[in-house]
Amino acid sequence: MKCMEAPAETYRDGDLTLTRWHPGDRPTLTAAVSGSLAHLSPFLIWADGGYTDDDSAEFLRLTTNRWDSGEAYEYALSVGAGLAGGIGVMTRDGGVEIGYWLAQDFVGRGLMTRAVKLLTDDAFHRGAGYVEIKHDERNVRSGAVPARLGFTKVRTEPAEKPLAPSCTGTNHVWRLARTPCSAPAAP
Repeated sequence: MKCMEAPAETYRDGDLTLTRWHPGDRPTLTAAVSGSLAHLSPFLIWADGGYTDDDSAEFLRLTTNRWDSGEAYEYALSVGAGLAGGIGVMTRDGGVEIGYWLAQDFVGRGLMTRAVKLLTDDAFHRGAGYVEIKHDERNVRSGAVPARLGFTKVRTEPAEKPLAPSCTGTNHVWRLARTPCSAPAAP
């Protein structure tokens, strides 16, 4: 997958927009995460203990490096003018992994399902053999996204440490394999 061309920097689906992160997103990112710490910190170690402008600046620096290297492609998820969360596509051997988070005020609207569908379809179009999503076994909301999109829970595995406060240390892994219908057309 790393040899393939980079994905688009922007995707749209109605009022939902995915846009590549840029350094100028720092204040908006800090505000969105800081305003949702009670919601995010139980399952995201990077949100446990607060989130500052320096944390945002470091994250945005890393996203640029990962994008340029082809390691990962990370996006701000916006609805209208508001930052709703973030989503990333990490390259893996033969496929990709998608990770995501939503700010508290945007939960329960189907936004992440739509965003994951956009990036899953694009990954298959670009030649990925599979898409995986991993989440802590207690994070049932995260697990509802791949379930709605037809992914299959294929295994459990130990989570990488350190763990966020509510994490059990066991991840559920969901996978959707590319089918002949989702494969790119022959030239």
